[in-house]
Amino acid sequence: MPTYVKGHLMVMNTKIYKQVYTLAGCLMDAVEREDQAQFDDDYAELKQICDENEGSSKDHPVQWETLADFTGDIPLSISIYEKALEKAEAISSTEFCSSIGFSIASMKLELDDKAGAIESLEKARLACLEIEDKELKREIHDLLTELKSVD
Repeated sequence: MPTYVKGHLMVMNTKIYKQVYTLAGCLMDAVEREDQAQFDDDYAELKQICDENEGSSKDHPVQWETLADFTGDIPLSISIYEKALEKAEAISSTEFCSSIGFSIASMKLELDDKAGAIESLEKARLACLEIEDKELKREIHDLLTELKSVD
């Protein structure tokens, strides 16, 4: 599934993309059904995909961002998002840098790390200048404005 991001060809293996996309749907279904055993199985499968592809030509920020999205432990989730962000920066993907930065900021707020959240949002704001997703741009701007205006 080749796509162009900021003038760079960013290729994600189609088979892996489909696996990640399918697992994300399965994880959502398990959450809705409150089926922890199924969630754990699907999460383990997604983590295995990430681990197997790490450092290879099949490694991609979307798999790591998806894994972080479904990680319940906030500090662990942040560390996985940070790994995803490194991979997004390596391929100059402003879209992934924006969305991952926003997610990191949200998680840091969960830990009452306002300064860390602002730092992540500042980076996401710079990255989002080059994306078309107006809703994400607005969310980043609004949260950054809110955090900076609160004492």
